[in-house]
Amino acid sequence: MSALLATGDRSHDHELRIRSLTAAEHRAFVSTRTEASFLQYPSWASVKDQWTSEMVGWHSDSGEPAGAALVLYRQFPGTRKYFAYLPEGPVADWADPDIDRWLRPLMAHLRKSGAFAVRIGPSPAYRRWDTARLKAATGPRRKVGDVLATEVDPLGAAVADRLRARGWRRCGGDGGGDADAQPRYVFQVPLAGRTPGELWSGLNQEWRRNVRKAQKAGVRIVIGGAAELPEFHRLLRITEERDGFRLGRSLAYYQQQYAVLNAEHPGRMKLYLAVHQGEILAAHTMISTGRRVWYQTGASADHRREVRPSNALQWKMMLDAHGLGADVHDMRGVPSTLDPDDRPFGLLRWKLGTGGQVVETLGEWEASVGGAANNTLYRAFQAYLARR
Repeated sequence: MSALLATGDRSHDHELRIRSLTAAEHRAFVSTRTEASFLQYPSWASVKDQWTSEMVGWHSDSGEPAGAALVLYRQFPGTRKYFAYLPEGPVADWADPDIDRWLRPLMAHLRKSGAFAVRIGPSPAYRRWDTARLKAATGPRRKVGDVLATEVDPLGAAVADRLRARGWRRCGGDGGGDADAQPRYVFQVPLAGRTPGELWSGLNQEWRRNVRKAQKAGVRIVIGGAAELPEFHRLLRITEERDGFRLGRSLAYYQQQYAVLNAEHPGRMKLYLAVHQGEILAAHTMISTGRRVWYQTGASADHRREVRPSNALQWKMMLDAHGLGADVHDMRGVPSTLDPDDRPFGLLRWKLGTGGQVVETLGEWEASVGGAANNTLYRAFQAYLARR
């Protein structure tokens, strides 16, 4: 038996059963879980339509739902085997000290489905840093991970230990490498229990000044639609060139995402536009699922930056997220560098101005699903990725 299955409680008395779910069943479960990412909603399978997919759920003997997962499958070249991926999932009880009772049936199901390995993204946080602590720690060659965390989540640390004990490997290692498909470090602005006035006070002086500057210049924030996605994508290409990154996503990708997310729930994905003198100067996308809201992607023009359209956009999105009853405004990924001379630091510096927190997630974890042939193929898969 592989190391993956050899540790933990060997009793199957309380093991959960796994079965396929319909989209309606899956949606009904994840919509009740505030920790569920939009990447685990059924609509995301249609966004990632180059993968095959299925939805599965865990049930107790009484039939009560106990967890759910959207599983994406990508075929490994030259084989009939698949790599299974659960983006920011599964949606399960990570506080359960006996994770084998739901992890074991998941691995058995994936083996039966033809997977040779799986990557998961546990939901608990690992460490958090307040803005003031990180600002004080900036310097040459400094990294976020070099700074003593404001808070270490005991659940996150426990889950990491449990996964390691079962043979799982943290993608990118504990040093925060770039092997994760989803960002290891994210930026979050707490909203729960705060008034709009308190959110405004939480912005630093530069942010407040820039929002006022945008308002005084006549920047208007409006909600766009599918017709404005080509302009958003044009601005995104400008932003990628200016800031030195490349998402590599086509206009068709965002059109598909906008269509399927809003078909699942009207208003799930919104396109915010900053308009000045009749021209769209910046565009940001926002995704919401119940009490969770994410700023997903931002884009802006190279000219008239002095009217600060992006600050105005984010402030409006933050207020709208608060109005929706969201607990957190999640601004998604940030770089791990604290070196002001590193080009990516500019993005972190901009987000720090909102007064939120950098959160290190547990990141993504991989393992073979077990068996000699699958273990061998997984090693070949890792070598294949290393050569790309």
